[in-house]
Amino acid sequence: MLKDITIGQYFPKDSVVHRLDPRTKIILTFIYIVSLFLIKQFSGYLYVIAFVGLSIFLSGVPVRYVLKGLKPLAIIIGITVVINMILTPGIEIFRLGPIKVTEEGLRLAGFMALRLIFLVLGTSLLTLTTSPIALTDGIEFIVKYIPFVKKYAHELAMMMTIALRFIPTLMEETDKIMKAQMARGADFESGNILQRAKSLVPLLVPLFISAFRRADELAIAMEARCYRGGENRTRLKELSMAARDYLAFALMAIVVSLIIIHPYVLEMI
Repeated sequence: MLKDITIGQYFPKDSVVHRLDPRTKIILTFIYIVSLFLIKQFSGYLYVIAFVGLSIFLSGVPVRYVLKGLKPLAIIIGITVVINMILTPGIEIFRLGPIKVTEEGLRLAGFMALRLIFLVLGTSLLTLTTSPIALTDGIEFIVKYIPFVKKYAHELAMMMTIALRFIPTLMEETDKIMKAQMARGADFESGNILQRAKSLVPLLVPLFISAFRRADELAIAMEARCYRGGENRTRLKELSMAARDYLAFALMAIVVSLIIIHPYVLEMI
């Protein structure tokens, strides 16, 4: 399951989405996340499905590869759905002992599940279609316009990018350590949730050691290439907007507009 995490991974491809300016993709991802919380009816997610489906198609990333990122979050999504379903007050649909399921609870649980699913899909597409260098440049450009931190824009962007890229690295290391422990007789699959969580404690020490080793190797590699951050740092390729970037903004504007006016259209019907 750990190898199914797609957030932080990069899928090299020469597609329209890959060629978009990283600033465009970061800004559009932020607008996309906000738009998920503007949806008031389930039918409003049809626009999101169409937008995400078109983005995946244009990116050239296999659909199965994108969707597998949902597997590690299945438990979290399930717990969120159950909690909202039984704890939200409203019109009772059925009761199972002391547990009451309400109509409002089912509605809220459905919204939360869809938001989490599309949130993961959208953010995964950002990292799958943006190289680490491009992502750093895009974040740095945006951070420059935030007061009090613009002086350290490059350093913050580099830290955020490295942290993001370390997610799949740590997951890979965890998977290797678990397999090594299982070969020695360790059992991580039997027992209840608490017992399984307790069995993972011995993995923390070797995982931290491995993480520090990887970080040290990265630092040495950056120093060997004479890496130097700061205001005077230059780039081989400067960021520039193209027609496809403005077209992407126009498409997102259409999607957000449809999401906003959708409830009013339903009232008129």
